[in-house]
Amino acid sequence: MPLNRRRLLQLSGGLALGAALPAWADTVTDDWSGDVAILRQAWETMHPGVYRYSTPQEISARLDGLARAWAAPGTFRDRFLALTRVTASLKCGHTYPSPYNSSDATVARIYPDRSLVPFLFRWIDGRMVVIRDDSGAALFPRGAVITAIDGVATQDLLERLIPLARADGSNRAKRVSLMEARGEDRFETFDIHLPLVLPLKDAAAFTLADGRVVRAPLLTLADRRAGFSPTVEVAKNANPWTLSKGDDGVHRLTMPGWALYESDFDWRTWLGGVMDDLTGDGARGLVVDLRGNEGGIDCGNVIISRLIDRDLPLSRDQRWTRYRTAPEALRPHLKTWDRSFLDWGEAAVASPERPGYYRLTRAGDNGKSGLIQPAGRRFKGRVAVLCDASNSSATFGFDQTCKDNGLATLVGQTTGGNRRGINGGAFFFLQLPASKLEVDLPLIASFPATPQPDAAIEPDIAVATTAKDIATGRDPQMLAATALILGR
Repeated sequence: MPLNRRRLLQLSGGLALGAALPAWADTVTDDWSGDVAILRQAWETMHPGVYRYSTPQEISARLDGLARAWAAPGTFRDRFLALTRVTASLKCGHTYPSPYNSSDATVARIYPDRSLVPFLFRWIDGRMVVIRDDSGAALFPRGAVITAIDGVATQDLLERLIPLARADGSNRAKRVSLMEARGEDRFETFDIHLPLVLPLKDAAAFTLADGRVVRAPLLTLADRRAGFSPTVEVAKNANPWTLSKGDDGVHRLTMPGWALYESDFDWRTWLGGVMDDLTGDGARGLVVDLRGNEGGIDCGNVIISRLIDRDLPLSRDQRWTRYRTAPEALRPHLKTWDRSFLDWGEAAVASPERPGYYRLTRAGDNGKSGLIQPAGRRFKGRVAVLCDASNSSATFGFDQTCKDNGLATLVGQTTGGNRRGINGGAFFFLQLPASKLEVDLPLIASFPATPQPDAAIEPDIAVATTAKDIATGRDPQMLAATALILGR
């Protein structure tokens, strides 16, 4: 079973991927506006970041528009697009209609046709650079550059997709990252959204940078899954991370994910041992590769505990929620892995500091942030963290802690997340009964103690990837981190 919070409540077994799927073009005549009323109540009473970037009037107007769209006849595609535009407008990286906790039938409606591009890719300068060819006919070699699909420029497609992406604040890098297809997730955001802005079915014409036009069959979701990376589906007792000890004395720890909520793997002991062995092995340095890692559990605290010699506050940001007890009318629609989220009890303390919110306290901390305490063997060598726009939740916090306290050098690209704070920490999966769609509802917001810019975290050493790097298999971020550690 995938070890990801979004997947904990998947409502049924494997997808019937071989079954006939309903078409996007089917007209929906049912009135779904009642679902909008449920969404409105949830946001107005429980979403801690709903007004972080929008006024109550703006949110109400968008929901009014969605209610009208969902009351009138329209295709499932049009209705799904309308919902996506509204959720994305919150500028919250954890609020979106998610397939992970939806029924098989709903997922089938999201992926109705053979409409997925036959390659994986990254965006570089508004163009799609192939990282893996899935055409089965060697049509798109690694490093090939796609400039148009069915005559529509890829730069134009990207600009159409950006407003649909979930991201915190004005973080464009995160939105671009989400609209890549890298084979790292069971449901690629790009695969869901491209058909919303460019209807595709069965085949498409792809224009390459050299001017050639290649017509190729498109893929189904089953086809896409056939080429999954091993890190996408990880057994509950498996170690999802890898460690290599180079002859150059550099240890390289690759961590594609921290979502180990249901894992039987004793990751704390393993990771603590890895960190302690750095000193015993006489390692010259450590590279922690967090590229592609959105977050999950605060696994990075174990790493930090071996880099410090005194207690370190977990965060200077306070944690806030909009409610103490979940409204009774909403409870039938709220799914989660921890029912204690329905009632925070005495942990939620009203405060004049932020009217309309409750400050969440941790047991025994008297309202203060928790601490990371030194543990194991302290490593005094150089540490580099490879970061990118995926780092937007727990990994964002880790990147920020490392940079703010000088514990490691960030190498790579702009992170996800936002320095104004993010929403997350605990979640309900809001089930909308008429549409059968699900919208993730974060429950805890962090707000910085002092005003911060609407921006992510910039790396200490910025290193971009080029199409040539991809074509040749060169890893410029890892090379830069290695050079840093070895003093080259």
